[in-house]
Amino acid sequence: MSGPVWGRAEQQDFRSRVRGTLLGVAVGDALGGPADALALDEIRSAYGPEGLLDLAFGHGRRGTVTHHTQLTLFSVDGLIRAQVRRDTGAWHPPTDLHRAYLRWAATQRDWGPDERRKDDGWLAREEWLYARREPTRALLIGFGDETMGTLESPKNPGELGPEAVARSAPFGLLVGWEPQLVIQLAVECATQTHGHPIAYLSAGAYAVIVHALACGDSLDGAVQRALALLAARPGHQPVSDALQHALGAVRQGLPGPARVEELAGDGTADGLLAASVYCALVGEDVRHGLCLAVNQGGPSAAAGALTGGLLGALHGETALPPAWLAELEGRPTLLELADDFAMEMTQGPALHGPAGSAPGWLARYPRA
Repeated sequence: MSGPVWGRAEQQDFRSRVRGTLLGVAVGDALGGPADALALDEIRSAYGPEGLLDLAFGHGRRGTVTHHTQLTLFSVDGLIRAQVRRDTGAWHPPTDLHRAYLRWAATQRDWGPDERRKDDGWLAREEWLYARREPTRALLIGFGDETMGTLESPKNPGELGPEAVARSAPFGLLVGWEPQLVIQLAVECATQTHGHPIAYLSAGAYAVIVHALACGDSLDGAVQRALALLAARPGHQPVSDALQHALGAVRQGLPGPARVEELAGDGTADGLLAASVYCALVGEDVRHGLCLAVNQGGPSAAAGALTGGLLGALHGETALPPAWLAELEGRPTLLELADDFAMEMTQGPALHGPAGSAPGWLARYPRA
């Protein structure tokens, strides 16, 4: 796992891509959330003939996020905790991620943070995360008890939805890891709630695409890399076909809702992955790509979150629409977590190690 060489410019570029990815997921999620259960004609009658082109009201204000963003944050928290725990000789990232997701599950049950839980770390004490934002049954069942789903014994083996894909962008930000390790970790963590190969392989493919983008590859090159890695995995054909379909659709005339809906299909993980890749490829800028993604009759929040993660990893935080960021729920938390992740990945040995650890860091990310 020899990582990149971290000069100052490289660290700054990486931090911008980490921020871009997390803010991109959240802003796409916030844009699509109010349209999530609506057909295209309903979106147009609610928001005008062009559809949804700006943040709209959801959960009492503009710019609120859904469970996709909540779980993405806990993915990041789990990855940092895995790095910190590595000093102890205990190294099994899927377990650390599962513990992080169980902390998310507690936010869906509890009224607010429980100060008695000393090993929660700082993220689980953020009160705004204790809001139920339409978590699906698969998520609540998958994280409903302490048993961890695995590839050999996955939770919800028939589940095809996109929710596991939508929390998988952070795995792609492990730029010091080999791509085959990134896809493996994303797949293993997806099986904790989504046990169908289409769902967990879509999560792995998405993570690898984000990984290639975070390492400076083009989106087209990133998709080719994902296709090469998918080819070795049983059950990959529907996911590979969906990605090929997305690449082919780029050359088929002007982008519009009909093309996005055709790719998204019936809202399964592979369809949402294809639609988000397509919207990121054809979008004239981030705003256009996100609006394309959410103006369709499928799961608009997931489509926005996936597209935002790709565009944020590709272009960095400064490409995201500033007016939307200004209203985005939880932005301080997102930025704090993004910067912590970037610091852990680039300067981890200065924060913790066998010789000694910064107490402030271990308070934020306990080894327990």
